[in-house]
Amino acid sequence: MKKGVFKTKRKDNTTVYRVSITKNGKHISLGTYLTEDEASKCYNEAYELLNNNNLKISDYKDSMLISYQKYLSLINFRDNKLYIQTPIYLRKNYFEYHLDRNTILKFDRDDLFFYSKHKISKRGNHLFYSEYGMQINLLEKYGIPSYSVEGKDYHFINSDIYDFRYSNIDIINQYHGVKKCVKNGKTTYISKIHVNGYIKIGEYNSEIKAAIAYNKAADILKKTTNINYIQNFPEVSPKEYASIYSELKISDKIYEINK
Repeated sequence: MKKGVFKTKRKDNTTVYRVSITKNGKHISLGTYLTEDEASKCYNEAYELLNNNNLKISDYKDSMLISYQKYLSLINFRDNKLYIQTPIYLRKNYFEYHLDRNTILKFDRDDLFFYSKHKISKRGNHLFYSEYGMQINLLEKYGIPSYSVEGKDYHFINSDIYDFRYSNIDIINQYHGVKKCVKNGKTTYISKIHVNGYIKIGEYNSEIKAAIAYNKAADILKKTTNINYIQNFPEVSPKEYASIYSELKISDKIYEINK
């Protein structure tokens, strides 16, 4: 067998060739190939990358046997002395997560442990990560509900929709049916709900009160409209939630629709 190549068989008795490489005491699996020559070529590519500091991320070629994500893991290991199985490259004050050659996400270093253990996937224009067998919208990790609209409920300060560093995310409206309003230097939160057009529920001095007001209106309207409204989940105790809920005043129009 050529260096780094190990011959084995799959469950269906097909012969395949596994390839791995060891560098600085770290044993790294590179993949499985149908021929010994392909496996050997992959090993040589990995060896060259780990031992040639002139090779950059941009030097990756589609003709290579080694996958782009494995290429990223190896070049990060070479440059930053840290092997991470997900396609992460560490920069000075942040890190990149390479979904592919053209889609590069940016995150704060504080999130490194999380994304070294969670693989990100893309479906359409949405990004997801897996948790306990479930796919979770990446926006939700940053306090942005999955139904939020960019530019209306949140926006990326530098206009880069793949830059998830905390300083770049501005959450305008955290809760469904709630809109922040700044007038004459005073900030209030307006709740609206849709029933054959939008109805103003009320205007409140806190975002949490506005979110709970929306829930209260939704609870009342569901009795007659049969509309399945999305609920808000503000971070307050059940006791505090119940107190705010019972004391909040909402528009009489909500009660009139329910008659």
